[in-house]
Amino acid sequence: MIRGIGTAVVFIAFIGVVLWAFSSKRKKNFDEAANLPFADDVPAKKRDEQDSGSNKE
Repeated sequence: MIRGIGTAVVFIAFIGVVLWAFSSKRKKNFDEAANLPFADDVPAKKRDEQDSGSNKE
């Protein structure tokens, strides 16, 4: 009996997480979070200029 109740609770929690994750209200936040790894990238041209500038010691 307790296992059945536990399974139902976990299933309801899973459905809640799925609905939350695929909610259209959260799309903007998730898109921003998905692009965070690229936020600190320096464009290749600037990176080459910085690399060549640091070697002029």
